[in-house]
Amino acid sequence: MIFTYLLYVFVAIVAIQFLYYVIIFGRFSFSKPKTKPTNNQAVSVIICAKNESENLKEKLEHFANQQYPKFELVLINDRSTDETLDVLERFKENYEERLNYRNITIKIVNVQENEQFWGSKKYALSLGIKAASNELLLLTDADCKPISPFWIQEMIAGFSDEKSIIIGYSGYRFIKNSFLNKIIRFETLITAIQYFSYAKYGIPYMGVGRNLAYTKTQFFEARGFADHMHLRSGDDDLFINQIATKKNTEVCYTSNSFTISEPKTSLKDWILQKRRHISTASYYKFHHKFLLGLFYLSQISFWVLAVILLIFQYKLYWILGIIGFRFLFTFIIIGLSAKKLNEKKLVLLSPILELFLILSQLKFYIHNLISKPKHW
Repeated sequence: MIFTYLLYVFVAIVAIQFLYYVIIFGRFSFSKPKTKPTNNQAVSVIICAKNESENLKEKLEHFANQQYPKFELVLINDRSTDETLDVLERFKENYEERLNYRNITIKIVNVQENEQFWGSKKYALSLGIKAASNELLLLTDADCKPISPFWIQEMIAGFSDEKSIIIGYSGYRFIKNSFLNKIIRFETLITAIQYFSYAKYGIPYMGVGRNLAYTKTQFFEARGFADHMHLRSGDDDLFINQIATKKNTEVCYTSNSFTISEPKTSLKDWILQKRRHISTASYYKFHHKFLLGLFYLSQISFWVLAVILLIFQYKLYWILGIIGFRFLFTFIIIGLSAKKLNEKKLVLLSPILELFLILSQLKFYIHNLISKPKHW
């Protein structure tokens, strides 16, 4: 009797997964990116850097080479203790003259320590946004670079009288023969599938600061990061969770709109990063937490029940058929999405990566209940 009950629960779990993957995530997976009319409004590209001198040496020229008629680079040195400020100043000295004739300017914001906002990236970003000259803001990080010289053009095209927030995609650099790198890229892929899908359903709940745009007016109308300034993280997802609506949010996932970021290369650093990200989810709006929580619960329940039913071989062919059906629709949805986001190599490994990621997230959540992450 107990196994019959578990089978019914298992079928219900797979049905929930089907609704998420096919009905919700399919909204993104089966969609095609829309080409929008060119928007030639002036843009402020905001890059916040903290001890990123080496990344900046490599990445900054990719922003200077953007093919866009008028923009400024707002480069924020967030209390760095390395050569970040020197790198920014040398970049401005070397590039400013040749960029001026293209209507491109460079502005450096050097953030000093402030006891009231000690260690807060949000404080540094706020100063950078205040210093920005333009209404349209395009944000990324110092360890990122656009994959195309048309990045600004593609991301900005979505702005209109109604749309004041643009959610973009940022992947991570491929590292050969690294399982950790595969996990990082797979987690980024699954997260993107979710936030793009919900946004297309009119339920935007997050964006990533590595590729995100909004208006200066929208920022100040929301009082900036004031509602969660006390939290070390959340300058991207919590802010978007706070201000994004069906009417004011647009998504952008054309191939030229992507940025690529430097992944963590040590397990310890990645764990700290993910613990920090997970810690902000508890501050999301209730219906966002419910939808995300139910999806995660259905994932872990699927694996637990599948293992139990397979071990005891209860109605084995039924169980194998249900498992096969579940993997079929997840392969289709993840595969179509991975093709859009240039991550096709992850598809065949997706069951293994999914299981590892689910267990890791459970561990991070439990760890955060015991002790809060203290660094961004």
